[in-house]
Amino acid sequence: MPKTSIENLGDFGQSIWLDNISRSLIESGKLKSMLGQGLCGVTSNPTIFDKAISQNKDYDEAVARLSRKHKGVFEIYDELTVKDVQEAADILRPVYEKTNKLDGYVSLEINPQLARLAKETIEEGKRLWKKVNRPNLMLKVPATEEGFAAIEELLAQAMNVNATLIFSLSQYIKAAQAFLKGMKRLASKGVELSNVCSVASVFVSRIDTAVDGLLEQGIPKASGQEARVRLQSLKGKAAVSNCALIYGKFLETFSSSEWQQLKANGAHTQRIVWASTSAKNPEYSDIKYVAELIAKDTVNTLPDNTFEAFLNHGTVKGALSADITNAQANLNDLSAAGIDIAAICATLLIDGVIAFEKSFSSLFRSLEEKAKAQNAMAV
Repeated sequence: MPKTSIENLGDFGQSIWLDNISRSLIESGKLKSMLGQGLCGVTSNPTIFDKAISQNKDYDEAVARLSRKHKGVFEIYDELTVKDVQEAADILRPVYEKTNKLDGYVSLEINPQLARLAKETIEEGKRLWKKVNRPNLMLKVPATEEGFAAIEELLAQAMNVNATLIFSLSQYIKAAQAFLKGMKRLASKGVELSNVCSVASVFVSRIDTAVDGLLEQGIPKASGQEARVRLQSLKGKAAVSNCALIYGKFLETFSSSEWQQLKANGAHTQRIVWASTSAKNPEYSDIKYVAELIAKDTVNTLPDNTFEAFLNHGTVKGALSADITNAQANLNDLSAAGIDIAAICATLLIDGVIAFEKSFSSLFRSLEEKAKAQNAMAV
């Protein structure tokens, strides 16, 4: 039987994870069947859980049962999400074993309301790690200034970490440094480094959405046809160019003597995860942020529709390398047009943290409403 395009990506050196989790995905057998197509992991976030729990009835019975036990809204949320993560992790355990602990992970976001609180993030991470009790759990920690300290500390305590909401090169560098520091501390304790894994999740499509909007505003104001054509040619270039610079830094970081010492002791490379990779602009290919981000020693986490699209018409050809000449030229042209990628990334980080906080609050409201409705029906 011929291999799928997802399996071919794996052979090339890039793993595909699914950016989705739900009770129906697990209980229907779909998640398990996707493993047969080449899927190697699962990521989740508060928005995904909000959608899964709020927009269907899959969780209603469990909400009612927990509510009858006088569980509070947070306790209900905790029980539901932990159960999903545990069951997904069990399904993915064979992948975890087969890949020698490189893949087969399920990512669970630590309460996003703690994103600016390092100590509290660490304590919540430790609680979740103990409660989920699966070796292939990854704790998602936002790459805020406070988050870097939490990333280092959780790794130093032998927990897997997904450094998330990375937009900028500077954020990526700090996340990689937090990883190296955490692993050095772990090595000093004599702990087996191959038992701990980390990834750095770089968000992609939102950058093009922001930059393309600014280009659209600037094109009509440009002086002359040549200038307008130049600005038009930059649409859809910012996100992948930004990723190319980050990938170049990744290659540099993980060829350093500092890293080689950890690698010799069994440490896994902190791979980049390309996240937010569904194409938001209908003018772009539905697999733009897969095809243009194929690179060795990376992961791409895809929503269901993008996964299916690449299965259907994706082909595997390396897209990123150590050569960042074209990417840097694109970013220089955007800078010359008055578009500051660093400032845009900083804003997107703030917006991303707020969006996850809002999803968290929305989910809690939905759970409260479901609990009240179930209690009313039981009367």
